[in-house]
Amino acid sequence: MHFWDVACHKSRSSGSLSSGKKYCRSGLAMAPGSSVFKEVLESHLMSSDYETGKAKSEAKSNITSTKSSVGLSGKSGISSNNGVYELLGCPVCKNLMYPPIHQCPNGHTLCSHCKVEVHNICPSCHHDLGNIRCLALEKVAESLELPCRYQSLGCHDIFPYYTKLKHEQNCGFRPYNCPYAGSECSVMGDIPTLVAHLKDDHKVDMHDGCTFNHRYVKANPHEVENATWMLTVFNSFGRHFCLHFEAFQLGSAPVYMAFLRFMGDDNEAKKFSYSLEVGANGRKLIWQGIPRSIRDSHRKVRDSQDGLIIQRNLALYFSGGERQELKLRITGRIWREE
Repeated sequence: MHFWDVACHKSRSSGSLSSGKKYCRSGLAMAPGSSVFKEVLESHLMSSDYETGKAKSEAKSNITSTKSSVGLSGKSGISSNNGVYELLGCPVCKNLMYPPIHQCPNGHTLCSHCKVEVHNICPSCHHDLGNIRCLALEKVAESLELPCRYQSLGCHDIFPYYTKLKHEQNCGFRPYNCPYAGSECSVMGDIPTLVAHLKDDHKVDMHDGCTFNHRYVKANPHEVENATWMLTVFNSFGRHFCLHFEAFQLGSAPVYMAFLRFMGDDNEAKKFSYSLEVGANGRKLIWQGIPRSIRDSHRKVRDSQDGLIIQRNLALYFSGGERQELKLRITGRIWREE
């Protein structure tokens, strides 16, 4: 009987499997071809694989745990702050709350604007609000870093909670309001979306080119007050411009006004200039200026009188005839400033 066989035989007789494993390992070089050797070796390898796999799993768990804890305080941890973020929402207006954040004696919070709107009565429990500040929530908000609300539109910056609102008011990715002035249109979007909206929904005339010649006709202009007559969109230099023409009261005087707005931000609008001209019978009025961005509302531009203004009597004189019908021809040009 070989040493290998004796060792394994003794281990079986004594009923000690661990002793058998010990002796078989010590005889590893002596009988590598035996079946017992293979059986014990496989058992040993399986045990090693299990131990190694367990160690890797624990290490991976530790790494994941570490990443999660880092995310709570880092910029990648925004989702972990969802609960706190929800606490900062005003229950009345649903907007985020900024100092001073008020609370009732029962701990219900709301923003300072809504505190006035609800007449100092808590909308949740109907207790008198008093003048209690929720300083703890204000402090928590100060520690947060949040993405811009226009993240889905392309802004991927992260901001401290108290500077986020200021950024969003001027974010270059915020959507534009529909520039159509003939109705209170609530559509918002990027420039391509608004161009398609103006064409399809408002049936606005679209023209290509940097020069234009438009005629505005009204059978009884004396009946017209505070009316938007026409919006035309021009595609010039690969950008879009809105030409407005309307009648309104300037003080007690009825006037007509034409002006141009740029479909984009103000810093881009300043790269262009335009001129408008109207006249007849040897008289002429000329306006030259910079198109205003559609970030400025139609009413804001009109009220600032930033455009070609024609008094009604002069407009009727330009129209010729018996001054009973408005027939104004306005020509214009758009150019890029070097």
